[in-house]
Amino acid sequence: MTDHGARPRTPAGAGNRSRLVRSGEDFDIIIGFLGFWAVVLLVVTVWMEITAQPAIGWALGLLATLLALYGMVRLRRRLPARK
Repeated sequence: MTDHGARPRTPAGAGNRSRLVRSGEDFDIIIGFLGFWAVVLLVVTVWMEITAQPAIGWALGLLATLLALYGMVRLRRRLPARK
């Protein structure tokens, strides 16, 4: 039985290594983006609490951002270190 539509396997070489490093850098960019928005949401949530306005939506957004940030950092640890 032959698989005529299968793509050939790429050997483990320099091309795959650069792809892993590039994807690690992409993770770093996403982590920075999420970190920025986590700080913004923290400030907004604290401000809403201080001024006695409803802050549950902002707090839930902050929680979601922090969970996403935590997940991205855990995934980033599996990739090779930046050089």
